[in-house]
Amino acid sequence: MSDAGPEPRGDAGSAEAVGVPADLLSRLQQAIGENVIGYGDAIEALTIALACDGHLLLEGVPGLAKTYLVRSFAHALDLTFRRIQFTPDMLPADIIGNVVLNPSSRSLEFRAGPVFSNVLLADEINRAPPKVQSALLEAMQEYQVTVDGRTYPLARPFLVIATQNPIEQGGTYPLPEAQLDRFLFRYLLTYPSRPDEVQILRRQGEAPGREPAPRIVTAEQVALLRARQAATYVSPAILEYVADVVRETRNDPRILLGASPRAGVHLLWAARARAALDARRYVLPDDVRALAFATLNHRIILKPEVRRPPGREGAAPREPEVLREVVSGAVDRVAVPR
Repeated sequence: MSDAGPEPRGDAGSAEAVGVPADLLSRLQQAIGENVIGYGDAIEALTIALACDGHLLLEGVPGLAKTYLVRSFAHALDLTFRRIQFTPDMLPADIIGNVVLNPSSRSLEFRAGPVFSNVLLADEINRAPPKVQSALLEAMQEYQVTVDGRTYPLARPFLVIATQNPIEQGGTYPLPEAQLDRFLFRYLLTYPSRPDEVQILRRQGEAPGREPAPRIVTAEQVALLRARQAATYVSPAILEYVADVVRETRNDPRILLGASPRAGVHLLWAARARAALDARRYVLPDDVRALAFATLNHRIILKPEVRRPPGREGAAPREPEVLREVVSGAVDRVAVPR
């Protein structure tokens, strides 16, 4: 039996394997932007998640190229990539694998599932029942899976990128708060601007089914980026600033439950990764402010009466709008360290 999944691939002899390019993020944005228009900020969020071993939830209505964005991002990395299309009839073994009988050797052996990869796309994750969703919890938190009483470590880095549609509720199973809290970011995708939408029509009209971005980041560079993120200096004042921002989310009268201490840890990780991508060795308050909403919005539970406009039966939920107000208000009320 194999005790581990596939190892990250990479060319150790590559000239660029000796270090992380200072313009790594801009190179990724440019390469992926050739096919996926208008998502420079989302590519930054994906790169930050990769740099700090986090996971990311992409939420948006159908047709925003969520899956294509993730595939293009993964293809630009010299890492293993697998995709799972979540459906209501899935079983946990479809994700983590199972123990089967080998007819030739007449012995039991473990056959690894798609979770044994570096980048895992969990497409439409809210379509799977809770038992299947929970199969990812151990992998996301502890970077391992347990099958038939035996534990198998996952390849590193390990990044889960999940997608979901916030509008269609029929046949879906909302992610529980415990699982949402495992995601570093929930990134809310919106409709493109008019110029971007015209550019999409031009690109897709000229060459439908364009090839994804070429591999431009080696496995060694990813490892060095993660090491740089871990070594980025955080001053005591920044630590207090992160803690105060997270604590302030719990003081808004519109919320039922504020951000957890894990949210503060994840916000700190993300801020260090942003600094590392900016070729800085220290975290600035701007790093914290820029990533606060993506890190905190899915960890805050609003009171039912503020999720929809009062007195408007059937009105669209105001949750994203109110969450932005709550997070931005918490950030603005905390004094910026100098």
